[in-house]
Amino acid sequence: MNHDISFKNINKLAIPALIAGVAEPLLSTTDLAIVGNIDYKATESIAAIGIVGAFLSMLIWVFGQTRSGISSIVSQYLGANKLDEVKNLPAQAILIVVSTSLLVLGFSYPFAKEIFQFYNASGTILDFCVDYYQIRVFGFPFTLFVIAVFGTFRGLQNTYYPMLIAIIGTVVNIGLDLVLVYGIEGYITPMNIQGAAYASVIAQITMAIISGYLLLTKTSISLKVEFPFNKEIPRFVVMILNLFVRTIALNTALYFATSYATDYGKEYIAAYTIGLNLWLMGAFMIDGYSSAGNILSGKLLGAKAYDTLIKLGNKLIVYGFIFGGVLAAVGFVFYNFIGRIFTKEPLVLEQFYNTFWIILFMQPICSIAFIYDGMFKGLGEMKYLRNVLLLSTGLVFIPVLLIFDNLGYKLYAIWIAFYGWIIARGIPLILRFRTKFLPLSKSN
Repeated sequence: MNHDISFKNINKLAIPALIAGVAEPLLSTTDLAIVGNIDYKATESIAAIGIVGAFLSMLIWVFGQTRSGISSIVSQYLGANKLDEVKNLPAQAILIVVSTSLLVLGFSYPFAKEIFQFYNASGTILDFCVDYYQIRVFGFPFTLFVIAVFGTFRGLQNTYYPMLIAIIGTVVNIGLDLVLVYGIEGYITPMNIQGAAYASVIAQITMAIISGYLLLTKTSISLKVEFPFNKEIPRFVVMILNLFVRTIALNTALYFATSYATDYGKEYIAAYTIGLNLWLMGAFMIDGYSSAGNILSGKLLGAKAYDTLIKLGNKLIVYGFIFGGVLAAVGFVFYNFIGRIFTKEPLVLEQFYNTFWIILFMQPICSIAFIYDGMFKGLGEMKYLRNVLLLSTGLVFIPVLLIFDNLGYKLYAIWIAFYGWIIARGIPLILRFRTKFLPLSKSN
């Protein structure tokens, strides 16, 4: 069987996935850019969006791992020409994750104040956090539904429909942000930070409706839940549990970073929030090639095409490094302009510009780490991913943060810790991949 891993075919998968992957961080970044320019307590509003965003990202990354599990299993069965055996798995997976998300919504809503006090929020920032979260959280089940559907499309080697859905959701979100945050004189009263939250929820509902429609009309996958559970559900659940533990480790790093930045003062948490959202935007853009690696590696593993799998890994290192380098170069060219998109506050901009260069220098390394992260998900190597992130968070991120914070580096400490963390994540994946699949490719 011929397996196409040409530059053209990789980009045919990667570019739509790149656009789709930017959707979620773009929703948050749009909120930041628009709210950051309001007349009423803009700095406090940015800080609140950053703190709530950190918590919501944790929830989405923990429970959104269904995408990787579904994509891995579906793509492997597709590669082995046995897709019919797992056609009922996506609906069962969606039922599990959406049901769980409703429980999370029910438990977290009444304790929003306590949750964000845990992030060191207080005063006006805490009040804004509660207001923003108690609206945004209603979009959580819809977001997880969309993520699971995206995983199904990826497993089927289709990144076009997720791209289409993401574009529509982003346009809806930006349009509603402008209307609801700033208001329309004589018609709609400005809702400030609450308007941004409502805009995001409506966009997420819109994406869920379109996702369900396209899955039902454009694929042979049904959303009807049938029992008994598919034979792959136990493997799927184990994948999700491993990724769950892994994501807890990831969000431990994010919690420490957000908590320390909040403790430094409102200008620091606002600057950190802008930097974090730009970093996540870069990560999700890189996710286009990570998705291509995820999609193709699962299919190649299913087909036992190990030699082609090694070639794919080699190509993606080069593509990822170049892509990350381009992102960094663009960031340096528009260095001052980028900060002013989000805020006009001089003290916030000062802290942002002091550390933004570290985020840019991270991009090529991030690209390689994230691409191999995607490949390992496609290969079903969730346990190894779990162990790498546990070790890199516990032995690299937290110690480096504590050391540089003790030296008084503040935001520098946070971003230096992230830099070490990303290096510690990437190198073991490359070594493990080559150690495992090089011998298989030679014997194959």
